[in-house]
Amino acid sequence: MVVSMVQFIIQLPDITSIKEKRRIVKSLIAKIARKFKLSAAEVDLQDSLTFTQIGAALVSNSSRYGESVMQKVIRFVEDEAPGRLQDVSVYSEMF
Repeated sequence: MVVSMVQFIIQLPDITSIKEKRRIVKSLIAKIARKFKLSAAEVDLQDSLTFTQIGAALVSNSSRYGESVMQKVIRFVEDEAPGRLQDVSVYSEMF
């Protein structure tokens, strides 16, 4: 069993309230989970107004497949997120 993970930070410069940020982040997380059939969550920076850190994970039988899905997630977030993507890391672990 292989668990592939991606973690990234998004800078959201035009956000004016935590409520607005949470609405945008929840929508993005739901889109990622629905489109790629994986688990995703805001994992850090919940109280920051201009940054969010999102993590996603996928269980498969191949690290090549899992990492290719994570690359697609990154491209999707680059296109869909209303901010700038930063500090991206993709990795797989075999169990």
